[in-house]
Amino acid sequence: MKSLAPACGLALAMALTVRAQIVPPAPVQGDAVLRDFRFASGETLPELKLHYVTLGRKLDDGRGRTVNAVLVLHGTGGSSAQFLGPRFAGVLFGPGQPLDASRYFIVIPDGVGHGASSKPSDGLKAKFPRYTYDDMVTAQHRLLTESLGVSHLRLVIGTSMGGMQTWVWGETYPDFMDALMPLASLPTAIAGRNRMWRKMAMDLIRDDPDWKGGDYTVQPRGLRGALSLLLVVSGSPHDWMRQAPDRAAADAAVEAYMADRLPKTDANDLLFALDASRDYDPSPLLEKIQAPLLALNFADDAINPPELGLLEKGVARVKNSQAIVFPLSEKTHGHQTHTWADLWKTYLTELLLRSKR
Repeated sequence: MKSLAPACGLALAMALTVRAQIVPPAPVQGDAVLRDFRFASGETLPELKLHYVTLGRKLDDGRGRTVNAVLVLHGTGGSSAQFLGPRFAGVLFGPGQPLDASRYFIVIPDGVGHGASSKPSDGLKAKFPRYTYDDMVTAQHRLLTESLGVSHLRLVIGTSMGGMQTWVWGETYPDFMDALMPLASLPTAIAGRNRMWRKMAMDLIRDDPDWKGGDYTVQPRGLRGALSLLLVVSGSPHDWMRQAPDRAAADAAVEAYMADRLPKTDANDLLFALDASRDYDPSPLLEKIQAPLLALNFADDAINPPELGLLEKGVARVKNSQAIVFPLSEKTHGHQTHTWADLWKTYLTELLLRSKR
C-alpha cells in the first residue's frame, strides 16, 4: 500500500498557498468634516474631522436604501489601522470570506479623539471637548448619512470600546441596522475593577506635575504608568506565559511594548479616550434594540470577566439575541482576542445568516 503522506503534504502546501493569496482589496482613505458639531456636554466645534477607510462599493436597493454597508468600530486608543492587518482584514474581508469586500461596503472610522480624526493633540489639548461614547456614535452616524450616503447598515461590529458603541448604536438607531455584533464588551455601566483601573490610569496622567494641566511640551512620565495598566488588564496570563516563559523574556516583552506604544501615544489623547467611558450605560434601554444581536466575550478577558454574569443578564433583555463566552484555549489572547478573527468568524457567519432579509 502506498503512503499517502506526500500527497497529503502537497495538498496542505497548496491549501496554504491558496489561503495566503486570499487578500482583501486595498482600503480607500477619506476624511469627513462634520460642521457645527455639538457634544453632549454642550461644547461645540465648528468643524469635527472624522477620518475613515472604506473597502468595497456601496449598493442600494433602487429605493434609496443601502443594502450592503458594514460599520466596524475600534477600541480605546486604537484606530481603523488595527483592522487592516492579516488577523482581521485577512480573515474577514477577502474573497469568499464572511465580509467579502466584493459584496460588502465596509466603513471603518477613526473614532473622535483617535487616529487621524480630531483629537486633543491636534492643538486644543485639554481644551478639547470632553466627548462621550454617545458623541462618538453621533459622529459615526453623521459620517455615514451626510458624507457617505449610507442610509442603512447590514451590520455593526465593534471591539472593546467599539463593542460598547455597538450597544449604543442598537439603542440610539434601532431601525438603522440588520445585525449587531459587540465583541469584548458588556451592556452595563463601567464599574468595579473596570472603572478602577481606568481611574488609576487617568490619575497617573493628571496628577503628574509634568502634565501641567494638559499644556505639556514633553509627554508626562505618568503616561508610562497608564500604559502599564493597559498592558496588565488587556492580556491573558496564559498568553503571557507562552510568550514570556522566564524573567528575561517577560522583562523584554515589557520593554518592547513600551518602545512601541510610548512614541505613538499622547497623554491627553489617552486621558480623554479613557474619560469618554464615564457615563456609558446602555442597561436602561436594552429593550429598544430591535436588530438580531450576537454578543461575544472571552473567558480570559480581565476587562470583562465572565464570572460576573453581566453579559448574560443584559442579553436576556434583548429579543433575538445571543451571548457567547469563547472558552480559554492555547489560541486565545485575553481581551485582545477580539482582533483574532479566525477564532470567532464562524459566529459572525451565523449571525449574518440569521439576520438575512
